[in-house]
Order: sequence, then structure tokens, then C-alpha cells
Amino acid sequence: MQNLEHRDALPPLVLAALGIVFGDIGTSPLYTLKECFSPLYGLAPSTGNVLGILSLIFWSISLVVSLKYVAYVLRADNRGEGGIMALMALAKRARPRWRYGLMIIGIAGASLFYGDAVITPAISVLSAVEGLAVVAPQFETYVLPLALTVLVALFLLQRFGTARVGALFGPVMVLWFGTLAGLGVWQILQNPEVLNALNPVHAVVFFVEHRTAAFFALGAVVLALTGGEALYADMGHFGRRPIRWAWFGLVLPALTLNYFGQGALLLANPAAVENPFFNLAPSWGTLPLVVLATAATVIASQAVISGAYSLTRQAVQLGYCPRVDIRHTSEREIGQIYIPVVNWALLAAVVLVILVFGTSSSLAAAYGIAVTGTMVLTTLLAFVVSRYRWRWPLWASLLVTGFFLTLDLSFFSANILKVLDGGWLPLLMGLLIFTLLTTWKRGRELVLDKLEHKSLALKGFVDNMQAHPPLQVPGTAVFLSKSVQVVPHAMLHNLKHNKILHERVIFLTVQIKDEPWLSFKERIELTHLGEGFWQVVAHFGYKEVPSMEEIFQACAQEDLKVTMAKTSFFLSHENLVSTDLPGMARWREGLFVWMNRNSLKATDFFHIPANRVVELGVLLEL
Repeated sequence: MQNLEHRDALPPLVLAALGIVFGDIGTSPLYTLKECFSPLYGLAPSTGNVLGILSLIFWSISLVVSLKYVAYVLRADNRGEGGIMALMALAKRARPRWRYGLMIIGIAGASLFYGDAVITPAISVLSAVEGLAVVAPQFETYVLPLALTVLVALFLLQRFGTARVGALFGPVMVLWFGTLAGLGVWQILQNPEVLNALNPVHAVVFFVEHRTAAFFALGAVVLALTGGEALYADMGHFGRRPIRWAWFGLVLPALTLNYFGQGALLLANPAAVENPFFNLAPSWGTLPLVVLATAATVIASQAVISGAYSLTRQAVQLGYCPRVDIRHTSEREIGQIYIPVVNWALLAAVVLVILVFGTSSSLAAAYGIAVTGTMVLTTLLAFVVSRYRWRWPLWASLLVTGFFLTLDLSFFSANILKVLDGGWLPLLMGLLIFTLLTTWKRGRELVLDKLEHKSLALKGFVDNMQAHPPLQVPGTAVFLSKSVQVVPHAMLHNLKHNKILHERVIFLTVQIKDEPWLSFKERIELTHLGEGFWQVVAHFGYKEVPSMEEIFQACAQEDLKVTMAKTSFFLSHENLVSTDLPGMARWREGLFVWMNRNSLKATDFFHIPANRVVELGVLLEL
């Protein structure tokens, strides 16, 4: 995938980025300031408190989003791709000795993202629809059913793809950010005193005066930063320049103006603290604002749902997740995919979360931990990349990442105190996903190790077959192998039961690299093992879909021509049994066996015609 950042392509990329990248952070004004003055913190909307919290929000956005993500982290691209999995891959290549620890950090960050993917749609849509209660209090009873209806419809439409709807994302978000800025400017003009909050002294004074309460309030201030990680995760779709242009050109000014507009409103009317965002609008404009806000939150939700699909595909390719059904929803855009099992799992989780928590305020405590946890892990990985890949001096890496880590840990600490108030939700979801990902990774390692110990060395086997050839039959046989060193079990079972050998045998191993995209020249390694025997090692990036047709096209370039219709594919199917043998705990072995049983068949994943496949079973004791 190429990141085209030509001058003529910049405007449409900026427009598209507004819809995809900034949906989450762009809807944060709906609930951030309201939560900062939640009764939970005991802070009254006095002049000093309003200016102090506004100053905290402004400087948090400036330091964490503008400086950390836009200026620093966006530099860490893995062949143009971003996100915590790409950052983990970069760090692992830069520091192989720390491979296991870096893997744990990356998986933990990915696990927390799934919690974010559940909470973001729930809190965003709920906060938008709650504006109905501002229009008329009697509408409050309809908030929950309407929010659920919007979200269920959103997930039901996922299977059709986002290509058509996506074209509307950019213009809608331009209107949204323009509305944010306009509402903010109107209130600021009426009370320009609020601009004093640009001075960081107000944030310092706020902390000095309130101490414990101010520290707790950081757990609400961080809501203004939600979606910052998306700037980095979506870099592969748009490139650095469009994201930076959109951020500094429209998003940051619009957010700043709106937050300060809400602050100006509170200075003039402290009673508006119940919902300062919707109270910005005149009475006649509240209902249209609710409609626009709902559209913006749907876009924000769509972006995080698509991110969950993309992350799952990466996890599958890198060996952290079982094979799943991945459907492409666009003939032109390879990144537009739909994964049914992820979609329905997210929908079930979102519905359950909304029914349990009921309001956006109740969910606010749960939101922050997932976000701040990912922020901390991103900073740790960024240190490894800056020190060992960019070759920064140790003092420079420590100074920069130490500063950002201090900020991240401050926000994380403030949120971790809210575990009992809802913070347990993303931690529980993150722990569940982390357990699933690590169990699958460890389980596959055990399976591969046992297969290698139960098999024969490939070179010796080929030499023996050439010295003592069995009965040969016409045609080509492809044996899928997990290891390049040993004979696939399917081959051994085929010889044992059928006692024949095809005149041309290809041992095929598919390997996924720690890079998102590979060129066609990097696709295969072809080795002629002897008369009639070939070994093909096919390489794919973690964002690519392995394709048999592409593998055989690459083979044809190396004078190994394979016709799919005249080829038989032999696969081994592992029948796994949990035992007391060393490896994993029995409960993890049972979990792995269940995941393996529900994994998508290799024939479906690699799109091999079912009538060309022979599956041979092998019993493995874990």
C-alpha cells in the first residue's frame, strides 16, 4: 500500500481524514466538560474552577495530542503504517533481545483497544441522544431505546461495507467542526474573559487549591484526549501530512473554540453545567444539533469499529488469533473489510454495556482507563523505537519519552482510582482479550513444536524418496506446511495410507512478516530440492491477505508453473487433546482446543477450491 501525499491529492485526503481519523476526538466536547463538573468530584462551576479546568483541557490536548502524537509518534511508521501493532513490530526489529517483553506490551495495548471499541460507540451515541432531554425533559425516557436503535442499525449495516457511507463522512465532519467552532465563538464573544484560560497558570492554581479533587478531575479531563491514538492508527490510510493539516487546520481550532465557548457559557450561567454542550445552542437549534451530533457519533463509532476489524486481521496474520472469516466489502480498497464474528461480539458487548450503565456519565469512568492505558504502552514502545531504531542519544530518548510518560501515568493514575465506579469494565475486557491472544499464540507454538518432534527432517526425506521412489502418479501435489524444516504430516500420512507420490511435489509454507506490505519481488523464496520436489516459502505482510493465486503467479516468474485446476492440496488437521503434559495450564489448553475447533478452515482462509483438497488428521496431545 502506498501513501500518496502529492500536492494535488492533499485536499481530498484531508477531507477523508476528518471523517475517519477525527470522529472520536471530535465528539469529545459532547461530554468532557460536563463530566469535569460531575458531582463525583465536588467541583462547583465557579470562575476559578472553570478557567482551571479549561486550561487543563487545552494544555493536555496541546501536549499529548499535538506534541506527543502528531509531532513525535507519527514519525514511527512501519512502511507507512501506524498503530500499536505496527509500533510493536518496529520495536521488536529494533531490539530483538526484548522481543517477548515488547510483544506483551503490544498485545496489552491491542487488548485495551477492543475495550475502547465497545465503550466509544456506547458513550458517544448516548451523549448525543441525551441532548433530547435538553430539548424537552419528557424525551428522557426515549434516550436509551433510541441510542440502542441507532447502534443496532449501525452494526447491522456493517456487512454492506462503508464505501458509500464513507463518502459522506468528510463533509458531515466538516459541518460538525464548523458548528463546534461557530457555537464556541458566539459564546466567547459574549464573555471573552474565558480566554484567560490559555494561560497555564490557571491550571497550576487549580491544582494548588483543590489538590485531591483536581487530581481526580484528571480522570474526566482525559476524555478530551480520546481518539488521539486514532491519529497514529490511521496513518496508513492517509499519511502524516493530511493528518497534520487536518488537525492543525481545523480540528484543533474547532475543539479549542468549543471548549472555551462552553466555559464562557458556564461563567455566565453556572446552571448550564447539566449539559453545557447542548446549552450552547439557542432553543430553536437544539434539536438540529442533536441530529448532527448523532450523525457525528455514528461516524466516530464507525471509525473505531473498522479499527477493530483491521486490528483483528493483523492479529490473525501475526499468529495471535485464530483464522476468522474476513470479507472484503470493496473491490478497490483493500483496507475495507468486514469480520462477522467481531461485528456481532462488539454489538452484544455494546448493548450489554448500555443496558448496565444507562447513561454517558456512568460510562465516563470506564472510558478513561482504556484510553490512558494504551497511551502509556504507546509511549513505552516509542522509547524503544527512538533509542534503537532512530539512534537517538539515551538522554534525548529518556527526556522526551520520560516527559510524555509522566503525563500518561498522571492520567492513568487518576482513572485507575475509578475501578469500582466502572473502570473495571475495560480492564475486564482487556484481560479477556489478552488471555485469548496469548493463549492462541502459546498454543500454536506448542503445536508447531510437537509437530516438528513427531516429523522427519525435510532434506533427509527428499533424499530417501529419490533413492527409493514409491509409485508415482501424474499431477502436482501441494502440501501446506507450518515448518520449513520438517516433512508435513499430511505427506507422511499420504504415503502411509495411499503409498503413492505425485510426479511433482511442492512443500508450501506461508510466513507473515512484521511489516504491513511486501512487494511482489519479496513474495516467495523458491528452492528446488531435487527431481520433482520444490519448496516454496511465501511471505505476506500483516495487513495483506494470503492468496494462492498470487503465490502461484510469483512461482511462474521463477519457472515453476502451477495450474490450480490440476493441483491437489494436502492439509493436516490437528485433533488436539488436553493433557497434564508440560506446556500450558489445563484451563488454557481447554481454551486453546476450543479456539482451534472454531477456527476458520485453512481451505476457506486461503480460498482453495474444496474439490481440490485432501485433509488428513493427526492426533496431538498438549
